[in-house]
Amino acid sequence: MKPLQELLKLTGKSAIVTGGAKGIGYGIAYRLAEAGAAVLIADTDNETAQKTADELTGQGWRAQAIQVDVSSEDDVKRMVATCKEAFGSLDILVNNAGIYPPKPVVAMTEDEFEKVMHVNLRSVFLTTKYAAEIMKQQGGGKIINITSIDALHPSMIGLAHYDASKHGVWGFTKNSALELADHNIWVNAIAPGGITTPGVAAMSQGASAEQMAASSEAFKAKIPMHRMGEPDEIGTVTLFLASDMASYMTGSQIVVDGGALLS
Repeated sequence: MKPLQELLKLTGKSAIVTGGAKGIGYGIAYRLAEAGAAVLIADTDNETAQKTADELTGQGWRAQAIQVDVSSEDDVKRMVATCKEAFGSLDILVNNAGIYPPKPVVAMTEDEFEKVMHVNLRSVFLTTKYAAEIMKQQGGGKIINITSIDALHPSMIGLAHYDASKHGVWGFTKNSALELADHNIWVNAIAPGGITTPGVAAMSQGASAEQMAASSEAFKAKIPMHRMGEPDEIGTVTLFLASDMASYMTGSQIVVDGGALLS
């Protein structure tokens, strides 16, 4: 039995966090680095990713930034190879990158639908495919997919493409967990509810302060905890799944939503 103080240590492990520059990704990258993992922060926003990497290295932790479009197979191959070359291994993959531009189905174009599917779902296939190759050679690893409570129940009108992609990620999580278990690769998911992030704020662009406040209060009123979550609250659950605390878990999805689905 491993001592309690050792269970959450990730010293000697290496991780990729997609969409790791800010928001939930930042919360995840911070906690993994704090626990001792070397973290590759992959994001389309290279400037912010580099700032985040600098912040983590400033704490004395290991981190590096890379600009990546996770829907591009060539970019994903480069990302996985960079992690292996920079840190010597790839032990933890966190598929956090995602977009959710609201648009009613009747007004949605095929390109808009496909973009969400490519960034949110195709990317998880690509990263899992190439990360698993390395993890198999190493004798195991952890893959953690960030889904959404929308993978279980729709949260609002205008996110049909997003909901479809997140249902897809949850299905992919379960089947890839089944396939990869023989290789000691555990695949799990986290379904966040309403989390305070720059992406959520961007959805309200164009609304007045009064409209934003009213919308926020209406949303929080549906949450039994009566508040939005913080990125760190996803970061700590990710750390749990990445660590030996979750040594007998695969094909599971942890809902982190303040009780929102109960309502």
